[in-house]
Amino acid sequence: MTKSCEVLAIDIGAESGRVMRIGFDGDRFHISELHRFPNVPVMAGGTLYWDVLRLWQDIQTGIEAAGPGMAGLGIDTWGCDYALLDRDGELLGNPVHYRDPRNEGMSDRVFGKVPWRTVYERTGIQLMAPNTLFQLAGMVESDSWQLANADCFLPFPQLFNYWMTGDRSAEFTHVSTMQIYSPHSKDWDYETLQDIGVPTHIFGDIVPPGTRLGEYQGIPVFAPASHDTASAVVGVPATGSDFAYLSSGTWSLLGLETREPIINEASFAANLTNEGGVEGTYRFLVNVMGLWLVQQCRATWAGAGHELDYGQLTNEARSAAPFVSLIDPDDDLFFPPGDMPARIREFCRATGQPVPESVGEVIRCVNESLALKYRYALERLIAVSEQPVAQLHIIGGGSQNELLNQMTANATGLPVIAGPVEATALGNAIVQFLALGEIANLAEARNILAHTAGSVTFEPEEDERWQEAFARFCCLLESEPTPSSG
Repeated sequence: MTKSCEVLAIDIGAESGRVMRIGFDGDRFHISELHRFPNVPVMAGGTLYWDVLRLWQDIQTGIEAAGPGMAGLGIDTWGCDYALLDRDGELLGNPVHYRDPRNEGMSDRVFGKVPWRTVYERTGIQLMAPNTLFQLAGMVESDSWQLANADCFLPFPQLFNYWMTGDRSAEFTHVSTMQIYSPHSKDWDYETLQDIGVPTHIFGDIVPPGTRLGEYQGIPVFAPASHDTASAVVGVPATGSDFAYLSSGTWSLLGLETREPIINEASFAANLTNEGGVEGTYRFLVNVMGLWLVQQCRATWAGAGHELDYGQLTNEARSAAPFVSLIDPDDDLFFPPGDMPARIREFCRATGQPVPESVGEVIRCVNESLALKYRYALERLIAVSEQPVAQLHIIGGGSQNELLNQMTANATGLPVIAGPVEATALGNAIVQFLALGEIANLAEARNILAHTAGSVTFEPEEDERWQEAFARFCCLLESEPTPSSG
């Protein structure tokens, strides 16, 4: 075997992080885990923060475990959140978690200055309470001393890159998700930022994925596709263009790959989003609440002394009766952390449905509702884009949920190809290999993945109950009040 070129892919999600060593020998990728760590936010003084110094320590632990010979390293994280530096380059405070209550009501205040339609036309990003635009508006509203003293705005992954290299640029795929980027000018949306009172001098250069930022301990540091979903989409093992993807984790990111952003009347009405990808692509997608619901259920039951792993939860759901109760996973009720089983019961009670009581009934309700929401969202994406879809790739940690995979195939009527689990880390590494010249282009990388990733296919099973459930689900969505914007 030809000696592999090896890089470090550091992937930090909202629940956990990992440092992966990924090699490429010309024929396949080789992946090994060096360090995995929890990502636990901290509540202090009534504010929910990310424990950024703990994450930095874990990143260093993983890098030290790699040993010599790494050809590169890259970091990707979730979106929305950011750090502010003062004029001396010091961190002004721990970054605030996107689920912190400070965002409540901020969208209405922004739209009092800039109409929602105008914001969408400028950015192409869907309306969601945690969007960076609303977080910054909250800082303006509270007359934040940190914002007043900021000299530099860094998207979350770039904070770690700054500590490693001193580089203060921001990477395109991450910036494009924040609702403060203009795909028209291909720069920060300075007009909206000025309209809401955010100082614009704090925003630096935007660089494409694959940019070399500097070195850390002798290792070249690259900006991969630094938004975790952008990296995950790079890791989709697709050999054609007629596919949809579902990056399944704390959030479910369901979308299509397009050559240009789609910003028009139909995409606005459907609240669809346009986020940057690799090689000039865009991710035309929908954010669905995802496995956050299961994670919070599990945490609630663990707090009551009932510890269950994800496999046990799936087995409990498998044995529960089907199609009893349904929820809208994206209802505002489910956004904050807390007692999720109680909130699911509250939703079912309020909508006149049987109330799930057991663990299996609750998790079955969540899984079926997610599968139906995926169909609902995918139909909107296809209708607006007019792009055909022949298969759905599910990637990320959620691709291990065989029950949900089969339910999704049944609900959508499409073959579901599950895996790779570590698509995000692989996508992170692939961008580094592209920058290093080890791989020619994205199509070549995906072709390699398609033949070596070991994906599992779930064929849709004919069952008219899924059609009946989808009709019920659509009626449920139509009968709900319009979701509040935060």
